[in-house]
Amino acid sequence: MAGARGSPYHATVTQVLLVEDDERISQPLLHMLGREGWAPLHAADGAAALAALAGTTPSLVLLDLSLPDVDGLDLCATIRRDHPTLPIVMLTARAQEVDVVVGLGAGADDYVTKPFRVAELVARIRARLRAAEAAEAAAAGTQAPATATPGDGLHVDADARRAWLDGEELALTPKEFDLLAYLAAHPGVALRREQIMSDVWDEHWWGSTRTLDTHVAALRRKLGDSGDPARFITTVRGVGLRFEGA
Repeated sequence: MAGARGSPYHATVTQVLLVEDDERISQPLLHMLGREGWAPLHAADGAAALAALAGTTPSLVLLDLSLPDVDGLDLCATIRRDHPTLPIVMLTARAQEVDVVVGLGAGADDYVTKPFRVAELVARIRARLRAAEAAEAAAAGTQAPATATPGDGLHVDADARRAWLDGEELALTPKEFDLLAYLAAHPGVALRREQIMSDVWDEHWWGSTRTLDTHVAALRRKLGDSGDPARFITTVRGVGLRFEGA
């Protein structure tokens, strides 16, 4: 593991761990991270990434899925298990939707497909960092998001960031929980896709709403919400989504 070259960073500078084995990609990214004011850390494979995380907890992990010693999805799942609230953004050349769904199911918060625009990647990193800061503030009691009990067997505790369905706790990624809590807080309201992306992801989100589709699909699987009509999340044609709850 190595940081980008340059002057020493202040202890309060945000650290971003880049897990990428291709130097043609890692070196420009490390330079970009430093230029944006973050303290870049680098691991060239899965073993180095786990060793880095054993010694320090960065503010975010930027994870390439194609690594020489371990499958990136397995590594993502391991990091998520050991660091439940650590934001993870995947870098992937696997653009097929099934790969994206599996990746987010392994615990990633977001993904960027190669080739990507640097501005888009920076925007996604900033969005994940802001979301993590907001969640940390809420956990510390500086914010007081309400506990939502939508009914029909689902209970969402925004303070504890936990959700239960029919008495069993759901295993949700951080962004899946954010989306579920947001929808559950607006029962019966038809929410526009762009509004959901802006409020749950970032006010300056980039690209299409495919990320939303991926997270909704993952949530529906975990909620067992495949019936017609839907038990919880209904698609409102031409508009967006409506949460069915009391």
